[in-house]
Amino acid sequence: MAVDYAVIVVYLAGMLAMGWWGMRRAKSKSEFLVAGRRLGPAMYSGTMAAIVLGGASTIGGVGLGYQYGLSGAWMVFTIGLGLLALSVFFSARIARLKVYTVSEMLDLRYGGRAGIISGVVMWAYTLMLAVTSTIAYATIFDVLFDVNRTVAIVLGGTIVVAYSTLGGMWSITLTDMVQFVVKTIGLLLLLLPIAVIKAGGFSEMKAQLPTEYFDPLGIGGETIFTYVLIYTFGMLIGQDIWQRVFTARSDTTARWGGTVAGTYCLVYAIAGAVIGTAAKVMYPNLASADSAFATIVKDELPVGVRGLVLAAALAAVMSTSSGALIACATVANNDIWSRLRGVVGRGGGGAGDEAHDEVKGNRAFILIMGIAVILIAIALNDVVEALTVAYNLLVGGLLVPIIGGLLWRRGTAAGALSAVCVGGVAVVGLMWHYGILANQPIYYGLLASLAVYVVVSLATPPTDAAVLAAWRDRLAGRGEPDPTAPAHPSGASSPSGV
Repeated sequence: MAVDYAVIVVYLAGMLAMGWWGMRRAKSKSEFLVAGRRLGPAMYSGTMAAIVLGGASTIGGVGLGYQYGLSGAWMVFTIGLGLLALSVFFSARIARLKVYTVSEMLDLRYGGRAGIISGVVMWAYTLMLAVTSTIAYATIFDVLFDVNRTVAIVLGGTIVVAYSTLGGMWSITLTDMVQFVVKTIGLLLLLLPIAVIKAGGFSEMKAQLPTEYFDPLGIGGETIFTYVLIYTFGMLIGQDIWQRVFTARSDTTARWGGTVAGTYCLVYAIAGAVIGTAAKVMYPNLASADSAFATIVKDELPVGVRGLVLAAALAAVMSTSSGALIACATVANNDIWSRLRGVVGRGGGGAGDEAHDEVKGNRAFILIMGIAVILIAIALNDVVEALTVAYNLLVGGLLVPIIGGLLWRRGTAAGALSAVCVGGVAVVGLMWHYGILANQPIYYGLLASLAVYVVVSLATPPTDAAVLAAWRDRLAGRGEPDPTAPAHPSGASSPSGV
């Protein structure tokens, strides 16, 4: 394993070096949080693909392939579909808004502060996403170095927190680009063909496994539909995803770069399912489907290649973890802490937002959130249920007011706040009744949120015309406001505090 260790150590050292380099670039709030909104198509595509394809997509995707065959691709496939939908239909408008968080978008659209409620929901989602990715380090480092779970979490988490804190989005962008290349080589170009060959080829796989392993819908229609609701819609509204959209140099870059990244996700989904199916042929009686990835890597790959593929898995986990971490810190600082201190949120990245002390403040929040993520990851043994709660709250509470704000002019602040509250409460109550992992909470929670949004919006006065005019100007990329001016030209504020 000496060669494999050397590959991993060089990779991890490179991540830290890029964090140091990124620190020299991140001299303003815009540079630190959204890489100066300067990423071109190549870097944008690579980093977007890196953040959405994490440990769940890699280790979990192979595990689903082991358990269900080719239909195990659906979880990651729906992530790719969500990214494609975001890129084609919404990313250009989102990029032109020139904001830093989803709550700032709600500010602009509904004429008032997005407030604590939407910020807390988004913060909980990004926090648990970061925790889940951090726990995944334990699996990979256990295979690599045979260390206990706590040490593995601290080791991996410290590296991610270090380079994220040093350089912010610039460091994360550079490391994600390397991680994208490593994942492509390790998973698609090496592990995929080797796994198929070791399993005897597709003909032998078909001969050894039941026919349902090759049924595209074998995982079940209801499961696929739930994946669409949670992951496809989750891609449309997550702060971690939007914050990458904000890094695009232009709306064209956001649209076409995201389309390329979404297509890559579809390929990655199929590759993971095929690798898992091949592992089922070679190791039909594994105790856990999620161990399929580590088992095939450890037992079937040659020295050096094994280290590169494990680095690819580590890259997948680190990219999602770092993206979730900076999103969590951005929301905590800009949408929660600043509002609790009574600071008026600013709508865009003007000169006043570029003060150096804001860089220091955001850097401090990344460090604080990073330490919290490591401690929570150590304390929790299984966060699948916690992550499900976070995703259900995100989609059930925020999907309707966000998409409604982008598509329906008649939506109001009162309707949006009602949708957040009713959808969130409905999801929590239904999870308590049906069980956290049940499908019904997200189904009925979304329907309740949509119904309340429409009814309350129609029953309350329309959004102020000046607010809508300012919103349309921002969507069109015109008239970015003076950062020293009020967030809304009309001076309107939402009594409901959406």
